[in-house]
Amino acid sequence: MDGRSNKAHWAMAMVQLFAGGYHVITKVALNAGINQIVFCTYRNLLALFILAPVAYFFEKNRRQPITGRLLFSLFLLGFMGIFANQLLLLAGLCYTNPTYAAAMEPAIPILTFLLTLAMGIETLDLVKLEGKMKVGGILTCVAGATLMFVFRGPAVLASNNFEMYPVETNELPAALTATWLSSLRRFGFDQWHIGVFCLIGHCMCTAIYLALQGLILREFPANLSVTAFSCLFGSILLVVAGLFSTQNSADWSLIPSELLAVLYAGIVATALIYSLETWSNKILGPALVSMYNPLQPVASAFLSAIFLKSAIYLGSIIGGILIITGLYIVTWANYRERQAKKAVKAISDQRTDGATEPLLGRTSTSIT
Repeated sequence: MDGRSNKAHWAMAMVQLFAGGYHVITKVALNAGINQIVFCTYRNLLALFILAPVAYFFEKNRRQPITGRLLFSLFLLGFMGIFANQLLLLAGLCYTNPTYAAAMEPAIPILTFLLTLAMGIETLDLVKLEGKMKVGGILTCVAGATLMFVFRGPAVLASNNFEMYPVETNELPAALTATWLSSLRRFGFDQWHIGVFCLIGHCMCTAIYLALQGLILREFPANLSVTAFSCLFGSILLVVAGLFSTQNSADWSLIPSELLAVLYAGIVATALIYSLETWSNKILGPALVSMYNPLQPVASAFLSAIFLKSAIYLGSIIGGILIITGLYIVTWANYRERQAKKAVKAISDQRTDGATEPLLGRTSTSIT
């Protein structure tokens, strides 16, 4: 692979580590009682203040004119990838736990791959070895992440007990009972089911975001500007939702632990992660970028062991090995496809050059 592809792969691996840290830190902030919409609003406004000037100065000479169609597409990115995606993930974290939230991530590469096939971004030829490798790699990733969730096994690195499945209770933090999803409990849904529904919605929004972003980057390759515009529209929607959903100004005040979570979420989980993800999407494509999401259970388990004093179990280790193996298989399949396309293009170019070479030139060369 070329240098840019290698850097993009390393960037996506770091993204999953940062995302695992976000799950852990955010869960602590949510337990402290921070309002979900307020949290998302602060993190995206902070990220916007970082991304907007950087995108303006670095891409002002390379940015193409923005059409109405492009602006609407960027709005959809902000709605799917920022507004709906983040709120659904936070709600899922509130009602479940970081490990379960990370265990839902394997649905993202499957949904993204199906969307990119429908959009014509990716191709799948099951007759060829590369097509079979793609399917096999995706299924291996999903199997590894699923194994981490359903099979815990003995503790390899023992620490304090950590419950993968939280104990059902009617006692939730005050911020949760007043949130936009609390009304669902009146219809018989308990907190666990609400969390699962939200995490499924988060996976769907992420898949749509990555696939749509891949299409936009083909016509508008200014990746920093795409990220900044997404953050802008997402922030606008969150501010409007926050003004209508909060009851008083006290909801917007932060205690030190919440401020720390907002800083990490804004600088690392939004500005840095979204920028790296968009840049990698331009190089690798949405399907391969989404393949890194199953690494989040590995990162979440590792960071939970450090900061939440949980144990690392055998299932996490075996699942992590399967995830990395599946990711390598898909990466290798994509590499073989790109090499095959380059070879076909080179042969086609040679034939075209030979056909357009003047007949007199070929004859004179032969006589000489």
